[in-house]
Amino acid sequence: MEPSVEQSPHHAYPDHWEADVVLRDGGTARIRPITTDDAERLVSFYEQVSPESKYYRFFAPYPRLSAKDVHRFTHHDYVDRVGLAVTVGGEFIATVRYDRIDAHGRPASAPADEAEVAFLVQDAHQGRGVASTLLEHIAAVARERGIRRFAAEVLPANNKMIKVFRDAGYTQQRSFEDGSVHLTLDLEPTAESLAVQRAREQRAEARSVQRLLAPGSVAVIGAGRNPGGVGRTVLRNLLGAGFTGRTYAVNSAFAADQGTIDGVPAHRSLGEIGETVDLAVVAVPAERVPEAVADCGEHGVQGLVVLSAGYAEWGAEGRERQRELVRQARSYGMRIIGPNAFGIINNSEAVRLNASLAPERPDSGRIGLFTQSGAIGIALLSGLYRRGAGLSTFISAGNRADISGNDFLQYWYEDADTDVALLYLESLGNPRKFTRLARRTAAVKPVVVVKGARHSGSTPPGHAVPISRIPDATVSALMRQAGVIRVDTVTEMVDAGLLLADQPLPAGGRVAILGNSESLGLLTYDACLAEGLRPRPPRDLTTGATPQDFRDALAEALADEGCDAVIVTAIPWVGEDGEAEQGDGEVLATALHTAAAAGPAKPVAVVHVEIGGLAEALAAATSTVAQQRPVPATPGVTAPGRPSGGAPATTPAPATPPGGSATEPAEARAAGRIPAYPAAERAVRALAEAVKYAQWRRQAAIPGKVPEFLDDTIDEAGAAARIEALLGKDPDPRGRPLAHDEARALLACYGIAVRPTLPAPDAEAAVAAAAQLGYPVALKTTAPHLRHRADLGGVRLDLATEPALRRAFGELTDLLGKPAELRPVVQAMAPRGVDTVVRATIDPAAGAVLSFGLAGAPSELLGDTAHRLVPATDRDAAELIRSIRAAPVLFGWRGSAPVDTAALEELLLRVSLLVDDHPEVVSIALEPVVVATQGLTVLGASVRLSPPPARTDIGPRRLSNY
Repeated sequence: MEPSVEQSPHHAYPDHWEADVVLRDGGTARIRPITTDDAERLVSFYEQVSPESKYYRFFAPYPRLSAKDVHRFTHHDYVDRVGLAVTVGGEFIATVRYDRIDAHGRPASAPADEAEVAFLVQDAHQGRGVASTLLEHIAAVARERGIRRFAAEVLPANNKMIKVFRDAGYTQQRSFEDGSVHLTLDLEPTAESLAVQRAREQRAEARSVQRLLAPGSVAVIGAGRNPGGVGRTVLRNLLGAGFTGRTYAVNSAFAADQGTIDGVPAHRSLGEIGETVDLAVVAVPAERVPEAVADCGEHGVQGLVVLSAGYAEWGAEGRERQRELVRQARSYGMRIIGPNAFGIINNSEAVRLNASLAPERPDSGRIGLFTQSGAIGIALLSGLYRRGAGLSTFISAGNRADISGNDFLQYWYEDADTDVALLYLESLGNPRKFTRLARRTAAVKPVVVVKGARHSGSTPPGHAVPISRIPDATVSALMRQAGVIRVDTVTEMVDAGLLLADQPLPAGGRVAILGNSESLGLLTYDACLAEGLRPRPPRDLTTGATPQDFRDALAEALADEGCDAVIVTAIPWVGEDGEAEQGDGEVLATALHTAAAAGPAKPVAVVHVEIGGLAEALAAATSTVAQQRPVPATPGVTAPGRPSGGAPATTPAPATPPGGSATEPAEARAAGRIPAYPAAERAVRALAEAVKYAQWRRQAAIPGKVPEFLDDTIDEAGAAARIEALLGKDPDPRGRPLAHDEARALLACYGIAVRPTLPAPDAEAAVAAAAQLGYPVALKTTAPHLRHRADLGGVRLDLATEPALRRAFGELTDLLGKPAELRPVVQAMAPRGVDTVVRATIDPAAGAVLSFGLAGAPSELLGDTAHRLVPATDRDAAELIRSIRAAPVLFGWRGSAPVDTAALEELLLRVSLLVDDHPEVVSIALEPVVVATQGLTVLGASVRLSPPPARTDIGPRRLSNY
């Protein structure tokens, strides 16, 4: 809302303070600055507040606002006096205001850094988390305006408000003065305040999804009068699934005496229904959707599934129509799945919801499936059905203009009915938030992702989200860091999902292979080696093996302490007449089920070739109830909390979902499902993903940290002062690169020493520089087209004497050009070692990324670079240098001396801290970094500064607006 011309001239209306938020109960609201045009809204709002709440606000009976009050509460300068309002349906439901004060509590201006704050929430909306959300936003506004503390006076009986302040997580002080509680809050975010904020975000967003998936009543808006059509199809699917709630058909074209459609009440509008509807499925043409949304909002609908097409997938006009749809729905407190959605399914027996275009509700199971594509959703449902897999929930979000995969990660994190989350994503609206949520969810259950549109450089039609500049390989590395199982195809996603949902996690990569085909066993063995597993020689049971032989062999393999997983290979039995025998699939499945249920908890997978009925029988299960099982300890390593030789102890997970336990997927089910695969490569690849995920779980149980020894050599304040001076008061939004000496000085604030270079515009200057630095020296060009290109002859090393230096200078200029073009410099030689590259860059969508690789063309050509999100821990740094393919060069490859990887890890941590502490540092490149057997030397450094980009992950909670 823009202010009128009467608005205070001190500061422009801050539209970036406007935000859509999700409240504790899952409903949405809008937060915005109060303007002079809000006088009538303020008076109406105040009239609906109870006398008790008014008393708590003003410490006295205050039945109505005077004209002076209204003027005061609607006129702000947005600097020293700020008011925010929470609106639903355009009307106020809560307000907050701060006034800057001096040390004596009197009105003040900057540099005073304290403000008095006061809240007022309508009684009907108390308990929805409105005040706590407002506190986050007004605190962020205050920090932006240079305010560091809030002061508040609260009556002792106002327990709700005292709790809002107490639970916020800020550093605070309390005292009792003149009959009221005096509270002072330090507004600097703390680890506790951030944890509180994210916990509230999780609960609110999970609840908003839960309201959509478990409605008590559903109305299909656009259900046609005649069979067929999208609306009528959804209505039929709702009824066919046995939805446990109430169902209504709504169509303005119905006759007044229509009565029913397909046996459910038919109405021309929601107002005719006579009760509040929880969920509306909208299946009308796009031009009629605004009317339907308004009808829903005015009658208290909680959420929408919009199947209608004609939005962002149709270009600029459709994109604006989509934005308006989201704005309209959120203004009424509703969230949206879609538009252009395929629908949602909830297989809980308490709900049995199929509000989708899928003709049949899939079997119940423990897999949650989210897809941004209806076509992919259909294929996945079909594939899972053929494999005998069951789903807990299914969501096809279409253009995902509002609710996205992030919201469902919030929901699945604490959903007791979901053990594995599968996501097909074509775009990541908030990659930084996605990796944070995925890491937390992966700590308690597997998250498997297929990323479409990986190489197109743009988002699919309909997905109006920020475009990340980082390459797909980097995205994949960051997902791996967060514990996400990234696969390339939907087939691989189903393969991995089935194994993870139906089998325990492996303790390691030692694989036993057994079966009745030597050839199939050898193929499986080769596939294991290719995936980095450690297979044992295949055990050939011969073609004459009976189901009992399989049972005995599997039981023996599972009991072997040197085995972490078993792959069973099977081909059809051939009778005496040469024909394959039929009907043995169920017998073999029973034998395998029996052995797996009786043996130790280890994953089992089956590779079969055309054995009739085997896959279906293996997929049968007598239970779909998860049972707890600890994450297996690494073989040969005592798990934390396990006495040597004692009983196994559960390895602690880094997070436990609220109201649940950090259980393994599909743990120890009696006669549980055993996944079957038609090819050895597919089974082995799924098992390899499970092995890597289990290893990540064990490592994530003990989180990394930033070593304390770094603190003594870091001057954060000094670096901040240098950055402020270098950017100036009016920085160029495009940023600026730092000169060599500027970069050296800034890096030195974080204990990063860059070997100095001296310019050598001519031979005499080169000789003088060498005399100053000391021989031996290196002569290098710094022209952009020759920088770090030793292969082009732009570097001369180990120049130990003046004649050698003069000769090298002449050769350089004769070969490559004039000194003015080459920009030669002289640098003292560093100890011999391995040349590496350390980089950190800021991506506007993904955030800060730390990268490492070896220097040189081969690494660049092969893309052999590792990446981690900032801030990096000691574990991240150690993994970073070990995860590149050329890592053996650092550890004594082919008899060479191992280099000082500890010094390299420390350098990575220092770079990580620098870019994390100072978001103005948008790019750092240290190249080359020569790592010797003892210590390292940074020979080159480039740094770029820019005004800090917006951080969407550390500010107050808000919904994305695309």
